[in-house]
Amino acid sequence: MLSQIFKPGLRGGAIGSETAGDGTQYIFKPSLVGSASQFDLTEDGLSWQAKGKKGVWPLDKIAAIRLSYRPVSMQSRRFRTDIEDTRGERVTLYSTTWHTVALMSPQDNGYRAFVVELHRRLADIQSRAVLVVGINPKIYLAGMAVIAVVGIAMLGLLIRALLTAEFAGALFLMGFAALFGWQIGGFMRRNRPRRYTFDALPQDVLP
Repeated sequence: MLSQIFKPGLRGGAIGSETAGDGTQYIFKPSLVGSASQFDLTEDGLSWQAKGKKGVWPLDKIAAIRLSYRPVSMQSRRFRTDIEDTRGERVTLYSTTWHTVALMSPQDNGYRAFVVELHRRLADIQSRAVLVVGINPKIYLAGMAVIAVVGIAMLGLLIRALLTAEFAGALFLMGFAALFGWQIGGFMRRNRPRRYTFDALPQDVLP
């Protein structure tokens, strides 16, 4: 149940703080340029300010939520939530916040608490929002095809290296394959397109 996976989160205060809270507010800076984004769960629904815009969406007007894992070079533990209303308007939350050009820090507790609380409130009103995990299915299938081609090519190079006694090259290929499988494989595994329910949030796309 949602209450079993609840963790304390950010409640007001400075961006990047990890103070205890009830998960009704989340603030983060999505980029170095521009202001911070703020999301609040109020009696009126989801109140948001992002990219110079703001609005309030009644919870029954939330049409879809997509959870995904989106690592970047500066932060490997980075998660994303896309929320869409019935008009097709969309807002995005990230589990990290920018501080300087060289510093992007995680806000795992605050992000998780807000996402869990949002789902709890939607479940309470028996929302019919579509809940999905991962990236677009077409992009996912294209990515799997590219991985298969790369895997076949690397296997061919490895066999050739072994047949020609190029053991140093073979070791390099095996190391590269292991690194490739760990990074890309983990991304594809977490972002496999699928549905989920309010009482079973996918743990592999939550911090």
